[in-house]
Parts: sequence; C-alpha cells; structure tokens
Amino acid sequence: MEYIKLPHSIKSKDENGKILAEITFPENEPGIFTIDHTYVSETLAGQGVAGKLVQMAVDQIREQGGEIRATCPYASGWLKKKGII
Repeated sequence: MEYIKLPHSIKSKDENGKILAEITFPENEPGIFTIDHTYVSETLAGQGVAGKLVQMAVDQIREQGGEIRATCPYASGWLKKKGII
C-alpha cells in the first residue's frame, strides 16, 4: 500500500481516489502536534494499518522536532502502550 505524506496527515487511497486509511496530526500550538483522527477502511481491518499509521505519524512528528499528543482514542491507547506518551 502506498502512503501519501503531507505536513499534517498521512493517507492512502485506492485507484479511484477513495481514502482507505488516514491519520491527521495538526500543529495546534507551535511544536505541538495532536493526533486527532485515525481512520482505516473496513476492507483493511485487522491488518495492522492503524498502528502503522500512528508509527508513521510519530516518526514524522519527531523528524520535525515536535511534541506528540493525542485526542484520538486509538492513537492515545497505542502511544501509551508503546510508552511514547
């Protein structure tokens, strides 16, 4: 699966442009990025895509020297489980 990395989101689309997976992490305060939304299509459920999206967001935020926060329940749980927040 190909991922499109943007400054505050990462997504994957099918051949028709429909979003299959997406994570958003706006910079709500200077240097503070909040993961606020994670979506994975039912067709990809159980394949580890959501966790991969969160890890990719964490990596991208860290590359920018940012602090990570989360309001998305999935991302928050994942980050706590990994000891990141």
